[in-house]
Amino acid sequence: MTVSADGLPETAAPGDPAPPPGLVVVGHFDQPSGYAINRPRGADSWLFTWTTGGRGRLRHGSAEVRAGAGDLVVLAPGVPHGYGVEPGAGHWEFCWVHCQARSSWRSWLRPYDTGEGMYVVTPTPDTVHGRIEAAFRRMLADARWTGTDSPPALAPGEEQVAVAHGTAARELALCSLEEAVLLTAGTARTRAPHPGVDDRVRRAEALIAADPGAPHTVRSLAEHVALSPSRFAHLFTGQVGQSPMRALREARLRHAARLLETTDLSVERVAAASGFASPFHFNRVFRERYGLPPGVYRASGPMVGA
Repeated sequence: MTVSADGLPETAAPGDPAPPPGLVVVGHFDQPSGYAINRPRGADSWLFTWTTGGRGRLRHGSAEVRAGAGDLVVLAPGVPHGYGVEPGAGHWEFCWVHCQARSSWRSWLRPYDTGEGMYVVTPTPDTVHGRIEAAFRRMLADARWTGTDSPPALAPGEEQVAVAHGTAARELALCSLEEAVLLTAGTARTRAPHPGVDDRVRRAEALIAADPGAPHTVRSLAEHVALSPSRFAHLFTGQVGQSPMRALREARLRHAARLLETTDLSVERVAAASGFASPFHFNRVFRERYGLPPGVYRASGPMVGA
């Protein structure tokens, strides 16, 4: 095996899992120092990697990233790539999936595109790591499901590779992967609070982010954090730089934009689901924020960084 200048071998290691289009292949590896894969022609499928321990290094075209625990790195098909244990890290433990990505995932991942189709989703909150790892473990079981008996149980800690051959097994595995993508891309995308922000303001921001379509008011948010409405509004505005209602409107507009990108809900239903009582008002403020009315925004595709 020859080695390239960046330390990755020029040919793939034995057992390198790169399936043809249409298959779903799932695995969990804990590889020692020296493990590396290189694909000069890329792959026909997408590759999703979720690091649980150690450190990995992934290269995709001209983009390169180091991945640690809690990082989701996704490689699009058709681009030369390589990956392996980060030199000096000792090992790299990671879950991986080769598959065709569902169209809705691409809009979720788009804000994390580092160039040429490498998506790096980081940081993800510690609070969701357990559920994400459970989703990957569930994929390994579901990929083996025959559709007749219950999905097989898996012994924890083993290196596993599974190929989802049947339609039911494939769809179940993709549903679990969709959960992992949503948990990572959705939570990492949430705007982090500014350093030094009062904990009560943080809790109010989290409440707004979790359910922007709810009928929040200054009074209801203040009650949630045990402050008077006037004290809460003053504290929130001073620390965040905008009033609670302005922050709520921004959260609702971002929520509406995501619904327009990823669902076929009517504009009226998107408005209602995002907390806007009047479709006319929603159309006006959405156009002010994004420069396009909602229907045109949907037809034009999502605005990166919006």
